[in-house]
Amino acid sequence: MSRLTEKVAIVTGASDGIGRAIAERLAQDGATVVVNYGKSADKAKQVVVGIKAKGGKAVAIQADMSKVGDASRLVKDTVKKFGRLDILVNNAGMFMFKPLVDMSEEEFDRMFALNTKGPYFALQEAAKVIQDGGRIVNISTDGTHIGFGGATAYLGSKGALEQFTKGLAHELAPKGVTVNTVSPGYTDTAMMPADPAFRQMGEQASPLKRLGVPKDIADVVAFVVSQEARWLTGQNIHAGGGVVM
Repeated sequence: MSRLTEKVAIVTGASDGIGRAIAERLAQDGATVVVNYGKSADKAKQVVVGIKAKGGKAVAIQADMSKVGDASRLVKDTVKKFGRLDILVNNAGMFMFKPLVDMSEEEFDRMFALNTKGPYFALQEAAKVIQDGGRIVNISTDGTHIGFGGATAYLGSKGALEQFTKGLAHELAPKGVTVNTVSPGYTDTAMMPADPAFRQMGEQASPLKRLGVPKDIADVVAFVVSQEARWLTGQNIHAGGGVVM
C-alpha cells in the first residue's frame, strides 16, 4: 500500500477506461494522483471521490491534451500545487477506425494533436521538473506491432509516441529517470469499436482467449513505475495478452 508514498503522479485522460484504472492503482500504491480530464469533469470528480473514499490522495485538473499550452500547464500546475513531479503517465488519446483514403486533414490533425503533439510537450515540460529517479510511461498500442487496416493514422500517431520513449530514455538517463512504453492489446473500453466482429477478433487474437480489461493494463503500469522496475528503460512492454505473438 505504500510503495509510492510521497510520490506525485499525473495520469492524463484519467476520467475513464484505462486512465481511470491506472489512477486508481497508483493511488492504491500510495501516490498522490493528478486525475487529468479534458471535458469529463463529473467523471473525473467521481474518480477523485472514489480514491479518497479508499484513503488515497487525488485531485482533478482540467487540461485539453490536444493543446500544447494545456499539456504544459498541467505539469506546471501539478508542481505548483504539490511541489514536485515523480511520475507522468501519458494515457490520453483517441482511436478512429477509418481507412487512409477516407481520412480528412481535420481528422488527421485532431488525432495527432491528442495522441502525439500534446504528449510530446507534456514530456518536454515534465523533463524539466521530474525528480531524479522518476518514471515516465507512454501508453501506446500493440496495434503498432500487429498492423491492421482501417487505423493507419492512429497507428502512425502511436508509433511516433513510441519513438519519443526511446529518445527521452537516453536524455533523462543521467537523472535516473526511466521512460517506457506500455502497449495494451484489445482492451474492453469505450474506445473499442462496438462491432461484435471486432470484439470477437480481439478475443481470438490472444492465446488467453479474452479481451483485456483496464485493470490488466493498470497493474502493468504500476510495476513499470515502481522501484523494482528501475533497470527497465526505453522499452515497449506489451500488455495485450500475447496478441503480438
